[in-house]
Amino acid sequence: MVTYLARFADGDARTALNLLELAMNLSTRKGVTKENIKKSLTHTLVYDRGGDMHYDAISAFHKSCRGSDPDAALYWLGRMLNGGEDPLYIARRMVVIASEDIGLADNSMLSLAIATFTAVQQVGLPEARINLAHCATALAMAKKSTRAYRALGKVMDMLGKDPVIAGLAVPIHLRNAPTKLMKELNYGAEYKYNPDYKDGKVKQEVSYPYLWLWSLSKYTQY
Repeated sequence: MVTYLARFADGDARTALNLLELAMNLSTRKGVTKENIKKSLTHTLVYDRGGDMHYDAISAFHKSCRGSDPDAALYWLGRMLNGGEDPLYIARRMVVIASEDIGLADNSMLSLAIATFTAVQQVGLPEARINLAHCATALAMAKKSTRAYRALGKVMDMLGKDPVIAGLAVPIHLRNAPTKLMKELNYGAEYKYNPDYKDGKVKQEVSYPYLWLWSLSKYTQY
């Protein structure tokens, strides 16, 4: 046990003293075994759900999925589960990864991530770990695209900086016309209903010239 504690402390005297104190307190419990003590120490010190490790581990997991490294993703998933992390917290991050990092490259990943979140809710641990592993591996191995995410980021940035763009009126032909007055004002009158045209394609103004500043076409890769 002393060798185990020394290896666990990894040269940190403060950690060693904390480990020793915890181990001594745990050893006074009735029926406790050496394995019980080791497991308790792992949960207490290796993964701190209330501290930096809570955020650092999910960050490492996210970056592993983004970097297309399924082995690393499973390692950090295992670390979090072993440390008692809330599985729904992990599942929620997977939903984010599906759109932020994979996005248009594989739209099915968002459905898988949402299904995984539901599965975790319905099944619970320990079985739900299988659902989490399935989704984590798929996210890591999927093709990646940040086109939609980055383009929206440009839109939000521009709206926050330019009050003119942020306050542009909706073109008359795109406006809703639920009342007689609005119809008399020609709201929606010049709108061309796409399904009425071949392949649903027709030229009409659906935005403003500023569109090129954040257009998805600018983000042709990743």
